[in-house]
Order: sequence, then structure tokens, then C-alpha cells
Amino acid sequence: MTELPPPNTRRWVARRKAAVVAAMSSGVITIEEACRRYQMSEEELFAWQRAFENYGIVGLRAGYFQQYRSARPS
Repeated sequence: MTELPPPNTRRWVARRKAAVVAAMSSGVITIEEACRRYQMSEEELFAWQRAFENYGIVGLRAGYFQQYRSARPS
């Protein structure tokens, strides 16, 4: 199992986001516990989960969606 990031994490790299998503998916931590532990909203954590499910770890990179949106035709 991947170790969860510490509660005081401020820099969220893709690997740390993926660890939280994996822990939520496997039942190691609930969404409520993750929200409290990391002082985040459910919406943000669910967004990470959707990004991981749709694009893998690359979807969790901070700049990924800006690049993806600008590359799509209008």
C-alpha cells in the first residue's frame, strides 16, 4: 500500500494526489476523513478521483487541464 501524505501537506504533486485517491478507493480512508485530514472539500477530492479515473496519474498534474482545454477545438 502507498503511504498517505502527511496531514500538513501543502504541495500536491500528482503522486500524492494518487495516493489519496487510491486510499479512498480501497477503503483505507473515507472521503470525510480525507476532507478533515487535508482540509479540502469533497468536490476537490472527487475531482481528483474523476481525473485519475479518466486520465490516470497524468490527469492529476496541476497544468494538465489547462493544456487539455487549450488543445481541444472550440
